[in-house]
Amino acid sequence: MVYTQSLMPIYQLTDDLIFPSVEGAEDGIVAVGGDLLPERLIIAYQSGIFPWYSKGDPIIWWSPDPRFVLFPDRLHISKSMKRVMNNKEIKVTFNQNFEQVISECKQIPRPGQKGTWITDEMELAYIRLHDIGVAESVEVWKDKELVGGMYGVRIGKVFSGESMFSKASNTSKLALIHFMRKFRAEGGELFDCQVHSDHMERMGAEELSRESYLGYLR
Repeated sequence: MVYTQSLMPIYQLTDDLIFPSVEGAEDGIVAVGGDLLPERLIIAYQSGIFPWYSKGDPIIWWSPDPRFVLFPDRLHISKSMKRVMNNKEIKVTFNQNFEQVISECKQIPRPGQKGTWITDEMELAYIRLHDIGVAESVEVWKDKELVGGMYGVRIGKVFSGESMFSKASNTSKLALIHFMRKFRAEGGELFDCQVHSDHMERMGAEELSRESYLGYLR
């Protein structure tokens, strides 16, 4: 066991590919330790758990309650974004350059953040997930340059968005909109934002209890 500042015990993972019940998560933390092998990551996402930690720290596994989610039929598209979508100079593709997308997400400066949570270990882990068809990417191109995109993990009818980036105005929003249309057409039911962000709230995201969220994974 390891302990948080509140002295509540947190489950320490071993080499066994198991996680404790998320119902006992203290402040959303389910467990620490383990590894980022594809098998463990798949079990984690199937259980409503995801890794999120900083370089130099042990792997921390989370399952927040409530969860921040976006239903495909509640996606908000502003009038200004509709004009961006009509820009013929912009091209959107899917799963054409996953490695560059995650690299850009890792390197892009973010206001109020020092460094990135996408460690080298995390980057390699999600590339491996993409290689076996579990992680997906969206690319936004202008003049053959990658100017925006996003990536995440699909488990059944749930897609967990991990990160996105923009090198030109509104291109991460454009990636999300195009993905959500495709996702909905393919039977997708829930886009998992994991935790609250003002950006996703403006796009229509809302809180959902962990219990309800887990129901979409079953």
